[in-house]
Amino acid sequence: MASIQQTPQGPVLVIKESALQQKGRDAQKNNIAAAKLVAELVRTSLGPRGMDKMLVDSLGDVTITNDGATILKEIDVQHPAAKMMVEIAKAVDNEVGDGTTSSVVFGGALLAKAEELLDKNVHATVIIEGYQAAAEKALLLLSELAKVVDPREKETLLKIAKTSMNSKLVSDDSDMLSKLVVDSILQVVDKQGESYKVDLDNIKVEKKAGGSIRNTSLIKGIVLDKEVVHSGMPTKIEKAKIALVNSALEIEKTEMSAEIRITDPTQMQMFLEEENRMLKTMVDKIHEIGANVLICQKGIDDIAQHYLAKQGILAVRRVKESDMTKLVKATGGRIITNLDDITSKDLGFAEHVEQRKVETDKWVFVEGCKNPRAITLLLRGGSQRVVDEVDRSMHDALMVVKDVIEKPAIVAGGGAPEEFLASSLKDWADRFEGREQLAIKKYAEALEIIPLTIAENAGMDPIDTMITLRAKQAQGRKWTGIDARNTRIADMLLLDIIEPVAVKEQIIKSATEAACMILRIDDVIASSGGRGGGHGPPMG
Repeated sequence: MASIQQTPQGPVLVIKESALQQKGRDAQKNNIAAAKLVAELVRTSLGPRGMDKMLVDSLGDVTITNDGATILKEIDVQHPAAKMMVEIAKAVDNEVGDGTTSSVVFGGALLAKAEELLDKNVHATVIIEGYQAAAEKALLLLSELAKVVDPREKETLLKIAKTSMNSKLVSDDSDMLSKLVVDSILQVVDKQGESYKVDLDNIKVEKKAGGSIRNTSLIKGIVLDKEVVHSGMPTKIEKAKIALVNSALEIEKTEMSAEIRITDPTQMQMFLEEENRMLKTMVDKIHEIGANVLICQKGIDDIAQHYLAKQGILAVRRVKESDMTKLVKATGGRIITNLDDITSKDLGFAEHVEQRKVETDKWVFVEGCKNPRAITLLLRGGSQRVVDEVDRSMHDALMVVKDVIEKPAIVAGGGAPEEFLASSLKDWADRFEGREQLAIKKYAEALEIIPLTIAENAGMDPIDTMITLRAKQAQGRKWTGIDARNTRIADMLLLDIIEPVAVKEQIIKSATEAACMILRIDDVIASSGGRGGGHGPPMG
């Protein structure tokens, strides 16, 4: 309906006739319903016993995953309020890497509880104030609950990585994979004053279907998905001295159009010989300084390839810029733009550089660097779908280990901190005199959706489980959570199920902000497309 105001002078049209408008409670209900549906979609994939989703895109490509952010990215969400829920998942994924499903499920629960209050005529602003107060208090309680750990202690980091992988497809191989994750992160960690920083860009992840997940390996160096340029070159070099070159080993064409007039056939011969001589000089220069491996970011001329092969130099061309910077960190070399300036000091070092066949492709492995600040994780798996899911699981695990190194505090998993926060918030709510008390209590109830969903997905009885869990928490056992693997209630800290506090904080912040944002909306105006008069976003 268009917004039409009746006045004594006749009707006044404010918004275009074709625009759709939803007001007040209708708009709120519609937005909440859409957000709840998104939460419902990923809810079954939460926890160690969560199920996977199969997503098929318009081209028929299949993705099988239980990673909240991936599910929501792959499905084409149309509803504007549902898009906000997708944004929560993206924000959590970029910031802390794990907890994407939890944040969306919790956001959906906050809105479902808010709807109950709206039905009782509690104003949206009151609910928002209550939610924000509850979130602040929850973050405060979380920091008091958290256990500070030593960021360099390998045991803790292994437990963190394993917990993250427990809810994924790779849970059976989590022992081996978590070791790779921790080793790779400790290799690239930087100390800055008292704290530590991890740049995950220094960990290159290459994936190739074939073998099994057990064949995944950590390479102390860089894997290049290129092959050696010339068949006459050696395919393996021990004690490699690596020249990293950013300029092309080709004769440059002039910028302006120029022509050379040749009147005598011998001049043509001289011209070609001069080109060859220039290329040979380039190759000789590389050979003189003792380089036996050349990695070039640009092209290498055929004649230059011939001379390189003659000198027994292994060369790779058209390597990505990101790989070049990683090679600098791994081998300790320097990228050279001008070949005339290259010296033996600019060379990087690796124990061996070798071309190997991975499945059907030939890749060049630069291995055995002394103290590499950049390394490669080579992921394998039975099929492309499996490798893709291993990649997503490894990303989450790398992120959580990074979170703990940068903010060394942990809590138990399995819904234990959420239940602890819920019971503490319920007690705290009683001190409020206004209607915010209702909102805080609803916030606490929404927090319980996490342990409840983990239990439901594990096939446990939700009512009995929650009653027992609340009772144990009330007795002061704050680390009691849901051991979904063995379908029982247990002390999660003793089971080594631990998660970074940074993840839990991000879940609370993102979900609360998104819920409050959706609750603030009381009018949805979908204008029809500009000049073409198309349709606005669907409101259903």
